[in-house]
Order: sequence, then C-alpha cells, then structure tokens
Amino acid sequence: MPEDPSVGELGRAVAALRQEIQAMGQGINARLDKVVSTEVYTLQSAYTDQRITALGQEVQKVADARDALETAFEQYQLAERDRRERERQARLYQMVLPVLMGLLSAAIAVWAVVAR
Repeated sequence: MPEDPSVGELGRAVAALRQEIQAMGQGINARLDKVVSTEVYTLQSAYTDQRITALGQEVQKVADARDALETAFEQYQLAERDRRERERQARLYQMVLPVLMGLLSAAIAVWAVVAR
C-alpha cells in the first residue's frame, strides 16, 4: 500500500497550491485592469457612432458639391462652345458681306457702263 503523505508534505502541497492560486488571482487582476468598463465602452461606442454619422454627412456634402461643380463645368463648356460658334459665324459674315458688296458694286458699275 502506498504510504500516506506526511504532515510536512501536505503543508508543502497546500503552500504550493496557495501560491498557484495567488499567481492566478494576480494574473486575473492584471487582465481585469486592462478591461474597459461598460459605461466607458458605451460612451465610446456612442461617440464613435456619432463621428461616423458626421463623417458620412461630410462625405455626402463633398459628393454633392463635386456633382454640382461637374454640372456647372459641363454647362460652361456648352456655353463656351456656343459662344465660339457665334463668333465664327460673325467673322464669316464679316468677311462675306464686304466681298458681296464689292461684287454688287462691280456688277452695278458694269451694268451702268453697258447700259449707256
């Protein structure tokens, strides 16, 4: 039969168990010190949600402003194209009209000479 442990051995075993339990308790306490309380977590989550919402609104405003700028730029391009076309036509008429007036004057002069 195995021998029963002596009182000294039992005392050492109990002391060793006590030290292990104390070490585990210190480890748990160290980990609990790093844990955030529920109140702090709730406040932090609410702030994060508000900040995300605010950033989303800012992003939407920037996107709307960009769309408005693109639309204004397209309108500017169309207006500039139309203005250039009108100027081109005006220059063309400014060139053609004097030539036609000269030809008409020459034709009248020739007709006047021929008609005499």
